Amino acid sequence: MKILVTGGTGFIGSHACVDLLQNDHEVVIIDNLSNSQKEVIGFIETITKKNVTFYEGDVCNKLLLESIFKEHKIDAVIHFAGYKAVGESVKKPLKYYQNNLISTLTLLEVMEKYECKKLVFSSSATVYGNPEKLPIKEDFSLSTTNPYGTTKLFIEQILRDVSNADAGWSIALLRYFNPIGAHESGLIGENPNDIPNNLMPYIVKVATKELDHLNVFGNDYPTHDGTGVRDYIHVVDLAHGHLKALEYLNEHTGIEAYNLGTGVGYSVLDVVKTFAKVNNITVPYQIVARREGDIASCYADASKAEQQLGFKTTKGLEEMCKDAYHFVEIKKEK
Repeated sequence: MKILVTGGTGFIGSHACVDLLQNDHEVVIIDNLSNSQKEVIGFIETITKKNVTFYEGDVCNKLLLESIFKEHKIDAVIHFAGYKAVGESVKKPLKYYQNNLISTLTLLEVMEKYECKKLVFSSSATVYGNPEKLPIKEDFSLSTTNPYGTTKLFIEQILRDVSNADAGWSIALLRYFNPIGAHESGLIGENPNDIPNNLMPYIVKVATKELDHLNVFGNDYPTHDGTGVRDYIHVVDLAHGHLKALEYLNEHTGIEAYNLGTGVGYSVLDVVKTFAKVNNITVPYQIVARREGDIASCYADASKAEQQLGFKTTKGLEEMCKDAYHFVEIKKEK
């Protein structure tokens, strides 16, 4: 299949491109490089020894999208492109609604015009808001606590309406939990252009002495050590979930949502201590006040993805921490 990957030079997108190429799919990437680097294309090609077609541009650009669909017979789309910083979305909601919604609407219009009706959408566990119980299942009620999450929820509803209106669509909504780690080669990993929003990039910055300590937001949550608990998934496992979703879409129409996580919750301090242990490095931290909007615990029931997609994670927390640091060490050597 020839797959268009929007946001394909980003953290998760680049790993998905590697998995697609290694499974004999053709890949076309569109990315505006707002939060990634063009050199990632070369790294993808180095890892896979295969060529990628790359377009630098914005998914909101309808003329560019049309030119891509005219040039290539696109069989399916994996849609990663979008702004993703929770904190920034609270401060700049219009930026998030404008970009994330308009890019998706533009993409859907062009896909419909060119009779391409297979779509894997990069959604998020943020659509569950503050869950009433754990683990989180796909049929839980949906709500959000920030504009970023709301854009994901709105897009899910748009995709449901599209599917309801035309039974020819095949759509998978992949609700990610917390991706960390990096490709074992050390060539691609989490390398945002802007201020990091997730735990692991901050831990890495402390490990490399860019920061002198890590702020841990709150130690009075109802968890085993008082710090927030999340479901961390290795980005290589997460990327493979997209391939499994594509295989499922080839055989089924309609729309389905899937949790992509391990089903295991680790606290902030679990991650910090595991990172320090496996990499034999010190990670100083200090406890500070809770962040507004943070919840105590969040982890997945991932059984639906296993049953319907045949998706199961293979990598544990130690491997996630080793690979994340290996990526940074390789980057320093370049």
